[in-house]
Amino acid sequence: MRATLIIKNASQVVTSREASESPLTGEMQGEMTVVENGAVAVDGDKIIVMGTTAEVIAWVETDAETQVIDATGQVVLPGLVDPHTHVVFGGSREHELTLKLQGVPYLEILARGGGILSSVEATRAASEEELVECGLKYCHQMLIQGTTTAEAKSGYGLSTEAEIKTLRAVRQVDAAQPVDLVPTFLGAHAVPNDYKGFPDRYIELVINEMLPLVAEQKLARYCDIFCEEGVFSIEQSRRVLSAARAMGFQLKMHADEIIPLGGAELAAELDAVTADHLLVVSDEGIRKMVEKGVIAVLLPGTTFYLREDHYAPARKMIEAGVPVALATDFNPGSSPNNNLQLIINIACLYLRMTPAEVINAITINAAHALGRAAEIGSLEEGKKADIVIFDAPNYDYLAYRYGTNLVSKVIKNGQVVV
Repeated sequence: MRATLIIKNASQVVTSREASESPLTGEMQGEMTVVENGAVAVDGDKIIVMGTTAEVIAWVETDAETQVIDATGQVVLPGLVDPHTHVVFGGSREHELTLKLQGVPYLEILARGGGILSSVEATRAASEEELVECGLKYCHQMLIQGTTTAEAKSGYGLSTEAEIKTLRAVRQVDAAQPVDLVPTFLGAHAVPNDYKGFPDRYIELVINEMLPLVAEQKLARYCDIFCEEGVFSIEQSRRVLSAARAMGFQLKMHADEIIPLGGAELAAELDAVTADHLLVVSDEGIRKMVEKGVIAVLLPGTTFYLREDHYAPARKMIEAGVPVALATDFNPGSSPNNNLQLIINIACLYLRMTPAEVINAITINAAHALGRAAEIGSLEEGKKADIVIFDAPNYDYLAYRYGTNLVSKVIKNGQVVV
């Protein structure tokens, strides 16, 4: 079998195996295949074999056009997958940092017209071309830090015109650069100022106008909602998500981040693919997520940046059997970070996840959170050749070092792009 690309002599090739059908849970979340002096061979845009360097060299044929990468002293992982981002938006909110340092709670910043609503003004004012330009910049930053696939939520338009504009910009950004974007409609991210005091009227707009247009134009695969006190209630969330499901969307939820409203329970009731945040998830919510196979997408970078005094109970969820994925929650307010390498560090230090659990959470389990596990998330025959080579002697080193981009090379669809 001919190879167009071979990565050889890696100190470690690290991946999950045989987890493409369902995400890793429990003890399995911390198990992975580690091949010393490893190699990966690629034909075109697909992986054809992974094993020791001797095995791979003996298995495949090469010619003068085969690209050979010597990864001596480096570790090879699947391309990183970020299953919760808001990568296309207008403006920035660095001016809110002082308020945060003064101890002003996030919901109070929101009530003052800041937070999400500040980004809404900037996103509505931006042209589609300007949103595309910003999205391209942020995706480039993600790519050079090892992310090869990411979710991209709308949610900073909060009007039919601006939400459609944002999702169209996501589509353009996806087509124009290497990072694959999976679009999610988040029209119910907050109640905009023009519907202040009338959240049910805004819900009707989302259900009767926005969702049908997004479905008709095929602009998103998923529908999400911010279920939180002062934002959208359990019943309002049920209405939006039920309508979305009837229109063919798969479901996600911002759930149980600040107040334990029962978001995890609702996610299980509605067969959502993921429930995200989950800082104050209940034991009953965890139990129901296990029953329905709802993936927990934890966002410790947000907790870190907001200086919360507690993180999502990752250990409890893993031990209960909830599949756990990790994401940056990249957004202009509560998590202006799009580097999954930093999430590796925070998750180990503050969620008390092991390096192996974390790597599985940002590769195969994250791929499941986006419905892409059959294609990406592990280094296995037939999967897309999305591969990252890190300047690290082993995978533990990624959790040990922080604040440094350790990426040496990124291969996307079999091509070296970084």
